[in-house]
Amino acid sequence: MFRRIGAAIRRFMYGRYGSDELNLALLITAVIVSLLNTLLSLFLHNSRIFSYVIYPLLHLLVMASILLCMCRALSRNIYKRRQENKRFRFFWSRLTDRHNRYFRCPKCKQMVRVPKKRGKINIRCPKCGEKFIRKT
Repeated sequence: MFRRIGAAIRRFMYGRYGSDELNLALLITAVIVSLLNTLLSLFLHNSRIFSYVIYPLLHLLVMASILLCMCRALSRNIYKRRQENKRFRFFWSRLTDRHNRYFRCPKCKQMVRVPKKRGKINIRCPKCGEKFIRKT
């Protein structure tokens, strides 16, 4: 019986995108916001502002995150989902990079990575050769 269900799910998911790092981040965000909403409702259950404004907004954020995650997982537009995940991974790697700073070249908008904690430095764009000064 369970083999049939598993085979049916595999047939349904064939050609669909599935899960990736962005979906996992969306689910983790939904769980954290849901827990925050629950804790706030325990402590602020008498507050009218919480009951009528904050609670519905947090609940809407949780539902939107879960819905977006499911839509991405069931999507057949694999190219677009890969591009979204690629942008998310680039954004996440920049957030977690503790050794470098990122600047845009004022002329060609190329992203330039330079080491942190060097003070004022003269940066030369590798693409167009433009020189500009930034503080790291």
